Amino acid sequence: MFSSRAIILLNLIMIDDLSDRQTQILKAVIEEYIEDAKPVGSEVLERKYALGVSPATIRNEMVRLTEKGYLKQPFISAGRAPTSKGLRFYVDRLMKEKELSVTEEVAAKEKVWDMRFDPDELMREAVVALAERTKTLAVGGIEGEHVWHAGEGNVLRFQEFYNIDVTHSVLTMLDEMDRINQLFFEGERTPLSVIFGEELGWNYFEPVSMVVGRFATREGRAGCLGVIGPARLNFARIVPNVRLFSQVVNDLVNQA
Repeated sequence: MFSSRAIILLNLIMIDDLSDRQTQILKAVIEEYIEDAKPVGSEVLERKYALGVSPATIRNEMVRLTEKGYLKQPFISAGRAPTSKGLRFYVDRLMKEKELSVTEEVAAKEKVWDMRFDPDELMREAVVALAERTKTLAVGGIEGEHVWHAGEGNVLRFQEFYNIDVTHSVLTMLDEMDRINQLFFEGERTPLSVIFGEELGWNYFEPVSMVVGRFATREGRAGCLGVIGPARLNFARIVPNVRLFSQVVNDLVNQA
C-alpha cells in the first residue's frame, strides 16, 4: 500500500505529453511567476517572450495546460499560475541551473572552514552562510542530534509569507521534530530534493517549497542542509547553492 504522500508524488510524476509549444509556454509562465508572483496573462507572454504565436493561441494552450494540471487560474478572468505539478516539471526537465563561479565555491568553504573540527559550530555557521547566500530561511540537521536554522526574517521578503498562518506554520515546524524527521530523514534519501508544500498535505504549506541537500557523517548518521521559501523559489539559483553547501559540509564532517 502507498501512503497518501506517495500517491500524490506518483500522480505528479505521471507526466502528460506536452508539445514543444506547450513546453515553451509553461516555462515562460513559470519564470514570469517566479519573478513577479502574479498570475501571468497571454498578453505578457506575447510581449516579453519570443513564442512566435498570437495571444489567442497562447490563451488556448494555457487552457490546455490548465486542463492537464500544470497551471491553475487563481481568479476569474485572471492569468495563470503554475501548480506544484508544473513547478515539478520545470525543476526536473526545463530549468537550467546557474553555474557557480570558482570564487563562489571558495567563499562557501571559507565561511565554515574554521569550524571544521566542531560539528555543532560547523552546522550553525553553515545555515547562517546559506541563509545569507540565498536570502531564505536555511535549515540544517543531523539525525538524532539537533536542528539549526537561520534567516527567519528572510521569509518576509516574499509576499506568500504575508499570510500570518503560513509564516506561523513554517516557523513552528522548526520546533516539531516529528515533522523535521518526516521531511529530512524519512523515506527516500536522495542527495538533493525539491519538496513542494502542496505535496505534503499540511495546513498552510501549499505556497511553500523546500530545497534539501543530504549527507552522511563519518559515523553513518544522516544529515541535511537546505532552505525554505515560497513555491516559486528561484530554483535555478537556489539548487546549486544548496548542493554546494551540503557538499562542503559533507566533506568537512567526514574529515573532522
